[in-house]
Amino acid sequence: MSKKKISLKDIAQQAGVSTALVSYVLNGKEKESRVGHEIALKIKKIAKELNYQPNHLAKSLRSGKTYTIGLIIADLSNPFFANIARIVEDEARHNGYTVIIGSSDENAEKSWDLLNVLLNRQVEGFIIVSSENAENQIYYLKEKNIPFVLLDRHFSEIQTDFVTINNFKASYDAGIHLLQRGYRNIGMIAYKSQLFHMKERIRGYLYALKDSNVHFHKNWLKEVRFNYIEKEVKAAIDSMLASDLPVDAIIFATYGLAINGLKYINELHLKVPTDLGIVSFGQAEGFDLYYCPITYLKQPIEDLGKTAVELLVKKLKNPEQGMQQVLMEAKLIVRESSKAKHEL
Repeated sequence: MSKKKISLKDIAQQAGVSTALVSYVLNGKEKESRVGHEIALKIKKIAKELNYQPNHLAKSLRSGKTYTIGLIIADLSNPFFANIARIVEDEARHNGYTVIIGSSDENAEKSWDLLNVLLNRQVEGFIIVSSENAENQIYYLKEKNIPFVLLDRHFSEIQTDFVTINNFKASYDAGIHLLQRGYRNIGMIAYKSQLFHMKERIRGYLYALKDSNVHFHKNWLKEVRFNYIEKEVKAAIDSMLASDLPVDAIIFATYGLAINGLKYINELHLKVPTDLGIVSFGQAEGFDLYYCPITYLKQPIEDLGKTAVELLVKKLKNPEQGMQQVLMEAKLIVRESSKAKHEL
């Protein structure tokens, strides 16, 4: 037996008000219609109790809008992006929007395919974690006046709305932290990428060494390819340790790099932090499960996701909304993996 779908009329009858008034309140227009606060709360309470589900198709036909946002992320298997997706989805729902999610797997061609699929689904705007070589996609969205916000990554040469962290400072702080703890031969493993956020992480690391008068050795910095991460992280660590000045600490530029690196460090029977101090970008449960808790740069995931939705919703409601670029700070969470050398 099918359950009767709750209508605005059902809510109106129980609340003792008109259907129009219920519609105003549930569409967030109570201020415009000067509805009293108490009656608005009563209507929302009844709607919740009756488990009212709005008819989005009817709403779309009336307004010409789909109330749908496209979210393209770089790698859904990465806990950072999975958490970002969940936060964006929750925040969008609170604003009356549904999110369709796709993962580009760090591939510009796949990202372009996703973009076209989502446009055909008539999404109203995009939140995008860009992959490398995706600049033409951003130019296309700008040219077509399709609202979008870049999240976590942006292109320095293209003026866009974005929400990201201060990658230079985060990496700089990691380097200074290790230097202050007595490590001198500090290496970094990053992705081989032209993406601005990765270049900024490398730049922050190099400046930390420079500002501390530590001479940089080119064998300390290794850039690996995303598609060959396991093999090339192993080769990078081998090379760093075989150097004339072997590293005594490593900064990993992403969580994925860190997990692969720590697995190999275990295979080599090296101890963290006795043999190698470790700091990594990106928080995840894996860092808690490791025998030595890992020092990491905590990115404000919730704020990043919520702010991206907030900026996009503003643009959707007001196309003339000025460009907004938000830079947030990562926080260094100090744990056992970067223990001071004199304490080892």
